Amino acid sequence: MGILNLTPDSFHDGGAWGKPDAALKQAERMLEEGADMLDLGAQSTRPGAQRVGANAEWQRLEPVLVALKKAQPHAILSVDTFHAEVARRALAEGADVINDVSGGDADPDMWNVVAQARAPYVLMHMQGTPTTMQDNPNYHDVVHDVVTHLQRRVHAAYQAGVTDLVADVGFGFGKTLAHNYALLDALDQFQELQCPILAGVSRKSMIQKVLQTDSQHALNGTTALHAWALDRGAHILRVHDVAEAKEAVALHQALVQSRTPDAP
Repeated sequence: MGILNLTPDSFHDGGAWGKPDAALKQAERMLEEGADMLDLGAQSTRPGAQRVGANAEWQRLEPVLVALKKAQPHAILSVDTFHAEVARRALAEGADVINDVSGGDADPDMWNVVAQARAPYVLMHMQGTPTTMQDNPNYHDVVHDVVTHLQRRVHAAYQAGVTDLVADVGFGFGKTLAHNYALLDALDQFQELQCPILAGVSRKSMIQKVLQTDSQHALNGTTALHAWALDRGAHILRVHDVAEAKEAVALHQALVQSRTPDAP
């Protein structure tokens, strides 16, 4: 899943792809590099980000979504939003997937919109909101707590009529550095959710803090974490750098094949 930020303030590439021409070129580049889908986000959810309303978000998203759907009609497009109205408009304009960092907590109408459209839905765990989530993340047992929370929310989403779910543990969303690595190490435990698992670690602070670097120099660390996430069962990688992620996937597939005995 290639990340296409349409915001002026995203933590890594804020402002780079806000104009339709730039966004289309970046989208074409990621698709050529092998992205299976693109994730368009018009509202920053970095730590401390201030929430903008649905109308402002849609004004950023609409021109790029419409132009991209016309230029790349076969591309699978995800929209990263927690506003039900933005999701409704995006699905009407041809978006395929809704990626909700709030897991349905931010807008009570979200699941109804997704269910009516029968759209795949990414349900993420987040403690707090983007504005407050890193103030004081606290868990009794982070792995158990996040697994349990996602189990409840996945069940509730199915009960609300959502038919296709992907779960995201929410690296960096209300988690300390230790929490993030505990979740990564235990990612295989999330298989009990019985739905695909998305890992979003690309260039995040969990890499920057360990390596004492910034997002611009966090690609090598990202690739290392992608390899570990894949080996613990991640099905989807949400990435800024598609070509490098595709290499990690290909190498992991070779590793998995080596574990399978030759057929007689």
